[in-house]
Amino acid sequence: MEQYVVSARKYRPDSFESLIGQDNIARTLKNSIIRGKIAHAYLFCGPRGVGKTSTARIFAKAINCSNPSEDMEPCGKCESCVSFAEGRSYCIHELDAASNNGVDDIKTLLDQVQIPPQVGRYSVYIIDEVHMLSQAAFNAFLKTLEEPPAHAIFILATTEKQKIIPTILSRCQTYDFNRISIPDIVRNLRDIATKEDVQIDDESLHVIAMKADGAMRDALTIFDQTVAFCGTKVQYADVIRNLNVLDYEYCFSLVDAFLRGDYGAAMLSFDEILSKGFNALHFVSSLSSHLRDLVVSKTAGLESLLDLPSSLKARYAEQAARCPMAFLYNAMNITTQCEMGYKASANQRLHIEFALMKLCFLLNAPESAKPAAEPVKPAAKPAEPETKPAEPETQPAPAEPEKPAPAEPEKPAPKPRRKAAISLTSMMEETMAQEASVPDGKEEGEAPGEEKLREAWGELCGRYVSRPRLATAMSGASLAFALNGDIMDMTFEVTNDAQKKWIEENLLTELEKGLKEISGSGKLRLMVAAAQVVHNDKKYLPEEKAKELMKQNPEVNSLVKDLGLNIK
Repeated sequence: MEQYVVSARKYRPDSFESLIGQDNIARTLKNSIIRGKIAHAYLFCGPRGVGKTSTARIFAKAINCSNPSEDMEPCGKCESCVSFAEGRSYCIHELDAASNNGVDDIKTLLDQVQIPPQVGRYSVYIIDEVHMLSQAAFNAFLKTLEEPPAHAIFILATTEKQKIIPTILSRCQTYDFNRISIPDIVRNLRDIATKEDVQIDDESLHVIAMKADGAMRDALTIFDQTVAFCGTKVQYADVIRNLNVLDYEYCFSLVDAFLRGDYGAAMLSFDEILSKGFNALHFVSSLSSHLRDLVVSKTAGLESLLDLPSSLKARYAEQAARCPMAFLYNAMNITTQCEMGYKASANQRLHIEFALMKLCFLLNAPESAKPAAEPVKPAAKPAEPETKPAEPETQPAPAEPEKPAPAEPEKPAPKPRRKAAISLTSMMEETMAQEASVPDGKEEGEAPGEEKLREAWGELCGRYVSRPRLATAMSGASLAFALNGDIMDMTFEVTNDAQKKWIEENLLTELEKGLKEISGSGKLRLMVAAAQVVHNDKKYLPEEKAKELMKQNPEVNSLVKDLGLNIK
């Protein structure tokens, strides 16, 4: 049976040309070799799986290669290249600082540095995860790193640059490796799939690239896992099931439900997502990302911000064309507020379902908001009797002409005009107007319950996220509830009397109004209280302890007086 080698090792870059996503670093290193300006110490830092150690190995091979190409690529045929490929090179050494991080390990390395290379021009020492070295090991390494022998070159690699001490950083040329872009990962995976005779579509490759989060090694590992699950014919449905990734179809269908105002379909889709084991907060985050991609697709000139395959770009463009920009803005406002208030909510599922209902009502308002528009219609009929006052048969005529005089209900007309100007201010005003559609003072019905008020309070805290101190004070306040007749009294506690006074004078009315709007009930009263300061009467000084003892024991007091003792 042929020995299996994982793709991350089998297709590891062995030349500057095969490096993915690090073109500027490869060009800089090749130019330094061509011009003969090779430094004695390098620091390669960046996220995991982006090619730091691979670049160090390629650079070490290139500077020791006997027959490099014109653009300084290692030949792979000379003794130095062959010995390194077979793992028996005496001029390229690798040290794992995670397991060799003591002073003794560094001293052994420094003794080895003094030995000149037997093959090649340089002895290259690649120290991986160098941030794991102890403070004493760093100090022992400093002098040799600053003035090494002429034949010694050090290449340090780390994922946590901030843990390297400044004296090490100042002695090295630093190269920052970037995360590999999704198109580069997809392109490399497609080439590998062709070599391995694996049939896979672009949507599946894009999901793998997204899951890898900019790390090529992670992408290759996920690719191997996918092939092991699906075989050589990889289907998109199998990929998302294997990787536990939320399908794009859910977000597309949910936005369609929002546009139709079908909150029932939206809630059923959310229930199906939960039944498949997806995290509810990740679902809201995915929905926010989908809305963001719709905004990008709808705005000309932003195509470069959309990292999606061509087939998905077409779907996003088609759905974005059916979404008004004001709708997308208000929808993103609702989803981001939902994310912020998720952890503070007592009933997290209800919190998300309520957000889905608000999304469905953005373009199709609930029925409770529509009757206000009906009384405007009768005002159009009296216009004709006004032009014919001579006809006495129509008895309603005298009563009807008196109504057009105060017929000022046409004033709500300016609101639709705001939709013409898609500005930040107008959209925020429209959002507030829609949220205010819930009656401010619903005196009918029952007083809201404690659980409902706690959820409403969490959502109210989210409205003040732009004022961090106030939001922190509100979210950290303890709440108390008391039913006073048919009115629910809710009291929230602040730190001191100064905060209590300021809120009562400037903000309490606004907070109570917002709480009524969110809870949908006017039968509540909001109050603020200051935390009680507990005074510590414990005695610490000897004089205080003596006075307390004399106060509690008359015999001791008499003894002090008789002997003339000084307790100070």
